[in-house]
Amino acid sequence: MVQSRKSRSKPQPLQDHSGELALLRAIRARTAESAPGGNSRVRLGIGDDCALLKLRPGDELAVTTDLSIEGRHFRLDWHPPESVGHRTLARGLSDLAAMGARPVAAFLSLGLPKELTVASGSSKPWPKTWVERFFDGLLALAAEHGVPLAGGDLAESPIAIADIVLTGAVPRGKALLRSGARPGDQIYVTGSLGGAAAELAALSASPQSFAQAINSSKTSPHLYPQPRIAQGLQLRMKGLASAAMDLSDGLSTDLARLCAESGVAAEVFASALPLGHGATLAMALHGGEDYELLFTAPSSAKLPRTLGGVGVTAIGRILKAKARKPKVSLVTEAGSEALQPSGWEHFSESR
Repeated sequence: MVQSRKSRSKPQPLQDHSGELALLRAIRARTAESAPGGNSRVRLGIGDDCALLKLRPGDELAVTTDLSIEGRHFRLDWHPPESVGHRTLARGLSDLAAMGARPVAAFLSLGLPKELTVASGSSKPWPKTWVERFFDGLLALAAEHGVPLAGGDLAESPIAIADIVLTGAVPRGKALLRSGARPGDQIYVTGSLGGAAAELAALSASPQSFAQAINSSKTSPHLYPQPRIAQGLQLRMKGLASAAMDLSDGLSTDLARLCAESGVAAEVFASALPLGHGATLAMALHGGEDYELLFTAPSSAKLPRTLGGVGVTAIGRILKAKARKPKVSLVTEAGSEALQPSGWEHFSESR
């Protein structure tokens, strides 16, 4: 997607009447419409070869990228286009939240089969295409968090692929990292765990009935996960967290990664885990795609019960790593046992 100066043209649907350039013009118009008055962090957006971003003095640039692939991260017959667009942006925003970064701009590379760019099966003068509905979801979430779509790329592809790049800003040396946890710290999560996995199970069992029940509400943790930007900012600005990351691949896997980066071990209490609606303990531990924040804090820190209206729960503690001892342990009524990383991992032999 070529970059450009702000367009003030009237909004237009994303139908592709003459190929890539027509689709690009429509996307450019929609991004200009979604950012009335411009954006102080983007000096030059869609239209030129590169975007130009502005940062405050003393800020560092945080950059993350996330790939969404049809058949792996979403299915056209299961996920509404609005959900695919929302989830594409939410995945990147969640990474910024984990670092305590303010969103600056988004860049989207989108590969699509041609049939997803043209309208079919509608008598309306301007029926919405799959790609227009995709942008409905993406730009709605972008507006919630004040992040402009500043560029990207378009290509025809045999399958749908969306690669999102998010840039954020954080004061120099103040970013939340995975490597700061220390023995004696408490372990916390925001929100609830396992709800996305429970909904995915329901979706796979009956896609049509699930979509009818959930899609209109826009509150589904699987279809419309909510990145914890405000919560990450509060943790960073108030100096509450010693280490942090987002929960995208499952608590068992992500906590093991945090421990590895910090050189520590961890103990999780099964009874303390805040289970999402319909979730089992296994879903909370291994389900993934919760996009909540996992963070640690010194035992002396005064953690509020909520951050930005989202609950905060203490689920365990950080321990000193010891040879021949589990990196992560789960404490249940039956005692303590090793908690093996069993969440999502690409290229794993178990997949």
